[in-house]
Amino acid sequence: MICEFEQNIGDAEVLPPRAVPLGGIRAMEVRRTLPQKRRSLIGAWCFVDHYGPDPVPTSGGMHVPRHPHTGLATVSWLFSGKIDHLDSAGFAAVVRPGEVNLMVAGRGISHQEFSTADTSILHGAQLWFALPDATRHMPPTFAHYVPEPVRGEGTELRVFLGSLAGSTSPVATYTPPLLGAEAVLRPGSRLELELNPSFEYGILLDTGDVRLDGEPVPVDHLVYLPTGRSALLLEAGLNPARLLLIGGEPLGEKIVMWWNFIGRTHEEILAYRAA
Repeated sequence: MICEFEQNIGDAEVLPPRAVPLGGIRAMEVRRTLPQKRRSLIGAWCFVDHYGPDPVPTSGGMHVPRHPHTGLATVSWLFSGKIDHLDSAGFAAVVRPGEVNLMVAGRGISHQEFSTADTSILHGAQLWFALPDATRHMPPTFAHYVPEPVRGEGTELRVFLGSLAGSTSPVATYTPPLLGAEAVLRPGSRLELELNPSFEYGILLDTGDVRLDGEPVPVDHLVYLPTGRSALLLEAGLNPARLLLIGGEPLGEKIVMWWNFIGRTHEEILAYRAA
């Protein structure tokens, strides 16, 4: 059961999740916070699915057969479990906790994702970002990266895309500047971060309790921060916390998104469907 938090936090907009079945008859349920009517983009980020902890032996886990994408990139980030990835560009990979897999669909790709046979608990997130017009027709490609943790007093940060807290990911995104990071806070710890004022940001609290600007962040919700912020203070409560921080410069382009396709016109989407 998903409980919606109905209040915003200062200038931060709280976006509630909705339950969505992910593929097949024995569908794994995910919590989707982007896109929605209130907001469709955070920077170039256009899609956030958050799932688990999912007991794979009883639930069936992730079982997403071959399906197409255009005009976007998928980012897989796990907290526990493993996923097998295979795509039409010839890339095969295993998604593991703390390791980012980025698939750039470009002009078109198809792929499949299945939780591995040895996975007992599957828990993580899949995110997409839209490619700008300049690169959305590029050939598909794939990248894998294991970020080194940035440790503070009771905190640990892993920057898997972009730059934050002195850590920079080498992964090319073919977009305006983006950020993707995981933060873990021990009880009672504080995480202070310098932000890029030209970015808008999103905070997805996976577990635990955290305060932003002194106000509690609801679990499973996506908190949107508009441009103009130069700093961020997160404070953990009595329980350890884990969250994802995404952000980027506003895309500045109008996109049309239908199913797994991102284009610019209705006619383009019809052509993708036909192909």
